[in-house]
Order: sequence, then structure tokens, then C-alpha cells
Amino acid sequence: MTHRWTRSALLLAGIALVAAALAGTAAARVDANGAAAAKTVNVGFIYPKTGGLSAFGQEEFDGFNAGLAYVKGKCGGYTINPTFVDDATDPATAIAATKNLIGQGYKILAGTGSSGIAVQLAPLAAQNQVLYISGAAAADAITGLNRYTFRAGRQTLQDVLDAANIFPPKSTGKKVVVFAEDTAFGAGNYAAVNQIFGSRGHTVSKILVPFGAADLTPFAQQLKNSGADAVFVAWAGSNGPAMWQALQQQGVPQKMTIITGLANRELYDTFGPLVPGVTLLSHYVYQAPHNAVNTWLIKYMAKQHQVPNIFTPDGFVTAQMICRAISKGNPTNVNSMISALEGWQFLAPKGKQYIRPADHAMLQPMFQVQLVNGANGHFAVKVLKTISPGNVQPPVTPFK
Repeated sequence: MTHRWTRSALLLAGIALVAAALAGTAAARVDANGAAAAKTVNVGFIYPKTGGLSAFGQEEFDGFNAGLAYVKGKCGGYTINPTFVDDATDPATAIAATKNLIGQGYKILAGTGSSGIAVQLAPLAAQNQVLYISGAAAADAITGLNRYTFRAGRQTLQDVLDAANIFPPKSTGKKVVVFAEDTAFGAGNYAAVNQIFGSRGHTVSKILVPFGAADLTPFAQQLKNSGADAVFVAWAGSNGPAMWQALQQQGVPQKMTIITGLANRELYDTFGPLVPGVTLLSHYVYQAPHNAVNTWLIKYMAKQHQVPNIFTPDGFVTAQMICRAISKGNPTNVNSMISALEGWQFLAPKGKQYIRPADHAMLQPMFQVQLVNGANGHFAVKVLKTISPGNVQPPVTPFK
């Protein structure tokens, strides 16, 4: 179901202005004295409010709203007017919502935390010539998919390149198993690990688990008996805590090296005991970047009694990108908005980011961290290193 959570444009002019507003994307408003007021740009934000990725969806949603507050008054006289739609972590629901918004005249769509959904929405954007900014979805296939599609977050190859900096650089002949869900995200992680680690002389195999599986013990046993030297864990489902408990019960951490990323803050206490002293790749922790935008985000969310989480910056950057597109391009001309985004370098919560024109890859810093004992028996993050964008730069994927 679609919810409009911001105020509709105030129309106090004549028939011509009403017609312009009904046309869709950019509509002028006037005040009671007839003077021109701010113009509005309608944006469809499709995200997993419910379903298996709802936790990530909430982070994107919070980050996007924080980003809207940050860019307010900086978008060339335009006001961003979002319509929020729950895709329920379901491709059919997301596709129906996308078609509905396009039918209403929306020229800018954003969001979704699911790779499997994003790779289906992107072709719709190209077919209907609308701007689509994918959020937290990490599939490498989104990069270079078409000129109408951009991404606000990182991609799997950037995760794996970050992890490759953790694995001993001169070691070869290791057996690495990718332990992931049987989804586009999981398949993408296997492909990226095989590409990066395989090219460095290691053997890569996979164990893919049905998404949302209740009984994870058989898969943990399969991993334990694999004889692997290391396991690359890539997990996105809400059963993450159960997955880590299954690995712990089977003694996997004692059998092999764990290579994985730091997930949501809510998992620190579950995950911490499994990885003492282990260096973890990190897409984002709010303690790592030291810049004015990240400081602003932390202070803004503190006023909401919140703390930035792993995918908060993806929503925030989405708002920054939309503001750039409409202020430097024409909201009614998608090609001009594409040109405004291509080659743009800007300061985001993570640090300096750059949209590569050749394939719309989002070049950005990554981080390495550890989980350490914190206050009151909880685990906390220790930031070890910031990896520059150039050292986690995925290969160029030309548009199809």
C-alpha cells in the first residue's frame, strides 16, 4: 500500500498551474500573494518496510529522512516530496508498485534493500526512461545494468576486495567456502569471492541456504565437514542470529577462519564471541568516518534518539543524489538528471564518494574493524583501518 507522508503541493493558482501539477514530477507552487514559492519534485521510495529485510529497510528509511533534512533548501529551489511504498521484500509487490508510480508520472524512483528486487526494477526504469537509484542492494549486476540506474550503496565486489585485504596476501592454495543464502545476494557473493580469491590461487566453493530457513543445523554441519581453511559468510536475512548460533554450536569458528562483514549493531553481542581478535570488513560504522557530514548525521539522529546503523548512509546518500539530480539537471528531463549525477564527487557520511560515469559504480571508502568487549558486558566496535575508494574499486562493467 502506498502512503504519502509529506504535504501535498498547495495549489492556489489557475487552471494552467493545476494542470502542471497534475502532470507529475515538478510543479510550481504560489503563496497567498501570488508570489512564486518552492517547487516540488515527487519521488517514489520503495523499500522493505516488512518482510525478511525489514530491519535493513528501516535503516534505509531513517537515513533517507535524515538526508532529506540535510539537503533541505539546497536543491535549487525544489522540495523533494517522497511517496513511501512497502515492497514487503517481495519482487512482485515491488514491480507492481514501480509500475503504479511510473503510471502516475513519477520520474524518480529509489530504494529497496533486496538485490533480487533491484535487478528487476532497473530494467523497468530503462524501459520507461525514469531515474532509478538503488539503495542498499549489493548485487554487482546493478552496476552497468543501464544508464537510468544508479546505486547509493556499495556492491559485493567492494566487500570482497575489502576482505581480500584481510586475507594473507601471499597465501595460496587455501580452500574457501562461501556460506550464504540462496538468493541473488548470496549468488553474487559467491561470484565475487570466486573472482577475487580464485584469481589469487585459492579454491572457492559454496554452500547456499534457502532464504529464511528455520533449521540451519544441517547446513552448519555441512560447513564444518567441508575441510575448508576459511569460510566467507554473507548473510542478509532476519535469521542471522540463528545462523551464527548454529555455526557456534557446530564448532565452526574452531575449525576454520571466518571472513565476514560486520552486520547490524543488534548482532554485535551474538557475533562478538565468535570472532575474538578477528578483523572484519565493514561497509559503515558511525565511529569510523571523521567528516562534517557524518558528524551532522550522528547529531541529527541523536535528536531522534537513534544511532546510525550499517545501511543508514545508503538512504542518506539517496537523498543527496536526488538533490543533485534535480538541482543540476531538469526534473522533467531524465537525461539531464543522469548527466548531473555522472562523474559527481561529493562528501557523504562515509567520506568522499564518486559516481563513475562508465558504469555508475559508486566508489567509496570501506573499513576494517574488530568487535571488542565494551561496557556492561556488551560488545563494541574498534575501528582498525579505512580502505580508500581506489583500493576497493570494482572493475568497470560497461552498460549493456
